[in-house]
Amino acid sequence: MTTNFDELLERFHTYLETFNDALVRDAVARIGWAMPARPLEPRPLACLRQLDRIVELAPANAQPLARLVAERRGELCWGQTYSEADFGKTFIDNYGWLEVFGTRGHFVNDEVAAGLLILGPDIVYPDHHHVAEEIYIPLTGGTEWRMGEGEFRRREAGEVIHHASDVSHAMRTGKEPLLALYIWRGGPLAAKSTVTGTVSQGRN
Repeated sequence: MTTNFDELLERFHTYLETFNDALVRDAVARIGWAMPARPLEPRPLACLRQLDRIVELAPANAQPLARLVAERRGELCWGQTYSEADFGKTFIDNYGWLEVFGTRGHFVNDEVAAGLLILGPDIVYPDHHHVAEEIYIPLTGGTEWRMGEGEFRRREAGEVIHHASDVSHAMRTGKEPLLALYIWRGGPLAAKSTVTGTVSQGRN
């Protein structure tokens, strides 16, 4: 029996519809939301333990999406682009993503990939870049984000963060976990990022 995730796609879409940001509105308008489902086996990860705290931190407009993901976490197919050999066990135990739709997600879309990223507390996602343009919207605040050669800057829940094609970027969490919505478009949707930083680039 195939699990139905229509409500997940609906809440994902509804959350994005709350934004007046021009970049987000353009991305949402270009997505064909009538997508066929893709049957996937559940794949839980260690980072899912962060979801209970994430639900407590998420603002009101993100609560329906965060709560549904937390409630159905064990039914979903979570992924990791990297391995313990890349960044170590602490990172891997506190990192994972859920592709809601795309070339490997719960819904089929060959043009755009979008989903949710989890990072646990005190984690550095080092400088990396990829061909696809990326839009991030944190559903929890307090994480610091860096783009290009700039400094790390604290971002709050609901801020829109745009990474153009091949622009390097990094994130580092503080005492709270991160849940962030992402949209990839305009490049290979399942490509592994090119990593130029290290997990030691954390707070001084």
